Amino acid sequence: MIFLFNLLTILKIRNLIKATLFVSALINLSPAGKATQFFTKDTKNFSQFKSVNWDKVVPKHINVSSNRLFQKYKNNYISNSKFQAFQTYSDKFPLILANARDIKNELEIQSEMQSEENNILKAKGNVLATFKGNSLRTDRLIYDKLNKTLKAEGNIELILKEQVFRAEEMTYDFKSQKGKFLKVKGLIKTKSFINNLEFDSYNSNEKALIIAKIVKDRVLHTPNGIDNWIFYTDELKVEDNKWTAQKAIFTNDLLETDQVKFIINKLKIIPKKDKLKIKSSISYLLLENKLSIPFWFGNRTLNKSKEGYIFDFNSKWYYGIDNLDRDGYFIGRKLNPINISNEFVIELEPQFLIQRSLQGYTKSFVNKDDSITADKAKRDTTFVDYFALNTELKGKITDWDLKINKTLYSFDSEKFLQALRFKVDLTKEIDFLNSKWDNSFFGVYRDSIWNGSIGESEIYLGIGSKLTRSNTWKVNGITKTENFTIGFGEFKGEGLNSENLLTSYKGSLFYSLDQKFPLNIKEAKTKFIDKSFNYIFEPINKGIYINTQLSALYSLYDNGNHQEYFGFGAGPEIVFGDFKKKYFDYTRVKLFPFYRITGGESIFKFDQISDKFTLDIAYDQQVYGPILLKTNATINLDGNSKNYGDFINSKISLNWKKRSYELGIFYQPHNQSGGINFALFGFE
Repeated sequence: MIFLFNLLTILKIRNLIKATLFVSALINLSPAGKATQFFTKDTKNFSQFKSVNWDKVVPKHINVSSNRLFQKYKNNYISNSKFQAFQTYSDKFPLILANARDIKNELEIQSEMQSEENNILKAKGNVLATFKGNSLRTDRLIYDKLNKTLKAEGNIELILKEQVFRAEEMTYDFKSQKGKFLKVKGLIKTKSFINNLEFDSYNSNEKALIIAKIVKDRVLHTPNGIDNWIFYTDELKVEDNKWTAQKAIFTNDLLETDQVKFIINKLKIIPKKDKLKIKSSISYLLLENKLSIPFWFGNRTLNKSKEGYIFDFNSKWYYGIDNLDRDGYFIGRKLNPINISNEFVIELEPQFLIQRSLQGYTKSFVNKDDSITADKAKRDTTFVDYFALNTELKGKITDWDLKINKTLYSFDSEKFLQALRFKVDLTKEIDFLNSKWDNSFFGVYRDSIWNGSIGESEIYLGIGSKLTRSNTWKVNGITKTENFTIGFGEFKGEGLNSENLLTSYKGSLFYSLDQKFPLNIKEAKTKFIDKSFNYIFEPINKGIYINTQLSALYSLYDNGNHQEYFGFGAGPEIVFGDFKKKYFDYTRVKLFPFYRITGGESIFKFDQISDKFTLDIAYDQQVYGPILLKTNATINLDGNSKNYGDFINSKISLNWKKRSYELGIFYQPHNQSGGINFALFGFE
């Protein structure tokens, strides 16, 4: 289940000031004598412009323009052959390329014509300025040395290693610190964005390859997230280090179709020392250039993380269904993160419980003075019962990651202990037994667990530690995934055979090995896709697979109580169709029976091995065009169980699936919850 919407765009503004070196070098020009001029880096001259963050010329404010903006660029420099692309570039600018390799600290400006009169430098015709392997290219460039103004016109290209930006016109006044950029379009690579702005020297041979990637005819899916974005804006203004655009458009679709766009209105970006403030008015998610969904991007503060600055397009408003703890339909809103310190951020999500407020009663709590393990009862509500709150605190303590989650399902003080859920996790990656493990310490108060045929159960109190390792690899076409967990803690929960709360220490060992064997497979010739792949982000490998799993668990409790199992399962997975035609061109069926040989018994309800024999079923079917039906369920086939034949886990969803995004609605009958899915897919 994908309930994410984390679009990654890194804006590490603190380092952008280094781009000043590039513009300052442009400014300190010697009198024109030849069409090609070189300028050695001068620390004194550069320092007078050190407050100008010039590389924010091209952050992330974007507006849709047509492919015509890149057409000339494409025709002149794009080639199917990497060598040809580089050759075309080097034939036109042999001096530039030759010197870019050798001159580490000099700026080179080359053009067909250069002149200077009254302290105004003019360069015309294929103007190209390079500095440490980075380049600014334009048709015309004018710099007024006295008034400190810079103007470039026509086919402006700014290439900072892997980052490429284009504009039709730009002006900047270094005295007033005001500037304007027209018809801006860019392709940014988020993972390397910050490093690319530090102006370290690199091999200029790489530049030709970057140029060849600006306009995409085919792309490759990036399963670990979105690293590449195209953005547009008609006009980008800068004043006193504040960057504004009336309308900015982002898309993750590098093939530049109309599948998905984010339209951000009245965008303002204000960089601070270790944070980035973003303000906007109402914005829109535009699907297929037809369906416009309004959402409030609002005012957000992006804080520095180990990955840089993460640009998140998630709507702050969301809607869901939860019959167990919220009595049905509810609506929530994510507030702006609050910086407690440089290391800690708190996020608040107040919710309004619509169905509880309309029906005037709740079935999510036990009666007053009843045991916490008693059955939930129907109770009258007051105004404070109609609200809930999710809270998350995240931060670092030295090299440990701390996360604290708290949920409150009612603000009624009499129901406080029943309404509260609390979880703390402190995690650090360590080296253990010659491999990487996650070492964590945890604490929980009333952690709900769905335990198969037993149903909903709960850890009333728990504290402990665990080591986990997960590893996936491929051998001779066989995909293998290994999981290993060692845990120890003290827990308090409902007894297995009574409603009393019991307390016990628990130690456990768990191991599993999943394997996927290809039997009769027709693999795609390439993982690249083009515009003909309208519904999927990568080609489908059709055929028959066999999935297997081996797993084992041992748990030890107080007084020598223990439980253990050894489990094994194997079953087929069949995939056919290309998902390119209009209807019934994709089907996936998976059957996975799993059997456990068990021994002993837990003292708790929440972790008792409940189902000895189960059958997992998954069925995905393209219905028409992008409409995809997805179902999965687990059936209890334990003949000795009173729940024999019951569905103990289940989910059904109806999705609108496209190459660059997927939108769907889902419902889980087993725990009476549901919601809306929206996911974006990344490409390179």
